[in-house]
Amino acid sequence: MTWRILTFVACQLAGGLLGWWLDHERGTVMGLVAGSLLWLAADTLRAARVLRWLRQADVSQAPVMRGMWGETADRVRRALRVREMEVLDAQRRLQEFLAAIQASPNGVVLLDPQGRIEWCNQTAADQFGFDLQRDMMQQVGNLVRDPSFAAYFSSGNHGQEIVIPGPNSLPSRPVKLSLQVHPYGLGRRLLLTRDVTAVEQAEVMRRDFVANVSHEIRTPLTVLMGFVETLQNLPLSEEERSRYLGLMARQAHRMQTLVDDLLTLSRLEGSPLPGVGEWTSLPVLMAQCEQEGSALSNVLGKSQELRFDDAPALEIAGSPNELLSAMSNLVSNAVRYTPVGGSIHARWRPLQDGRWEFSIRDSGPGIAYEHLARLTERFYRVDRSRSRETGGTGLGLAIVKHVVQRHGAELKIESAPGAGSTFAIQFPAGRLRAVRTPAGTTAQLAKESLAG
Repeated sequence: MTWRILTFVACQLAGGLLGWWLDHERGTVMGLVAGSLLWLAADTLRAARVLRWLRQADVSQAPVMRGMWGETADRVRRALRVREMEVLDAQRRLQEFLAAIQASPNGVVLLDPQGRIEWCNQTAADQFGFDLQRDMMQQVGNLVRDPSFAAYFSSGNHGQEIVIPGPNSLPSRPVKLSLQVHPYGLGRRLLLTRDVTAVEQAEVMRRDFVANVSHEIRTPLTVLMGFVETLQNLPLSEEERSRYLGLMARQAHRMQTLVDDLLTLSRLEGSPLPGVGEWTSLPVLMAQCEQEGSALSNVLGKSQELRFDDAPALEIAGSPNELLSAMSNLVSNAVRYTPVGGSIHARWRPLQDGRWEFSIRDSGPGIAYEHLARLTERFYRVDRSRSRETGGTGLGLAIVKHVVQRHGAELKIESAPGAGSTFAIQFPAGRLRAVRTPAGTTAQLAKESLAG
């Protein structure tokens, strides 16, 4: 302000002095007027520069001048700079927020008051099949055509989530989406989605598991209760009593086997993964499998040809009990489902990529292709009546699958109706090594394990 007054006074003095020099008193008045006009013109030009700069809104091109207009320009420049920094910071925060939503495993769709899509993350686009360019500002009801969603969206009652099939859902591969609408802002709505296919499948598996366990236990319990009632109420001969007690023992053994398998599965799912610090001899495992397979074949009276090739002088890292359980389950399955006089061949062999494979080949009836992918499901049976006749629980291959996964191995199944079956476990090369015991000790260990 001081500079403004000083320049005005200087223009007046300069104009007055020049006018007095030219025409004394009259010239002095004219000079004062001319000085005022000159100052006003210069001040107007300075104001015009500031106004032109404000119209351009370019902070970097702020005019450099002194006086009130210079201070005004400088203050405006600093205010614009602060505002620009605030805008940039807000944009950065918005981008970070949108990036966080993009990274969310759940779908997020922002809807305007008319129900049009303003923005959605990639997860929601994948779940609903949205095109991020084409479908923006489209009515969500025109893109998600499920009747239950249309009724839910239009009802205005969004306190609960709903579950609808995904657009890519197939009978062989169902997809379930959970949706819930949340109001926000001035009439806007937030649509949150999540893929609950795995949750739904787990719930179905849980219900099936409970139903299967109940059924598997109820059947032998019914038989036992019938025999107990018979023994209590009817006079029986010693031969009949002995036969009934034998049947009761078989049913009790069946329940015991089922409980043992369930406990084994529970232990496998809840225990830490086996390490590589515990080593077990392959010949020892092979000898134990051969002993169990021969004993089961004799009990079932099948007179099968069991051929167990000599195992290589190697040791395998992992849990001995789990490895034996997986191998013996494969052997017992082969024995149970191979008919009388059939053949079973067990062996270890190296693969070209350095892995080792334990395989069981049988001459049984074989399995149709459509059943192969489901064989490791709990209680899944190709032929339920035949499975009960053989005494299986339906959990053996489920146990094998868990043991295989816990040891970083892979289960291979090859079978066809009338051509027998081959079940193989392929172990990674890092889990096997040469036996580190003195020569001749391997055979001795196998004999000791059989004797034990």
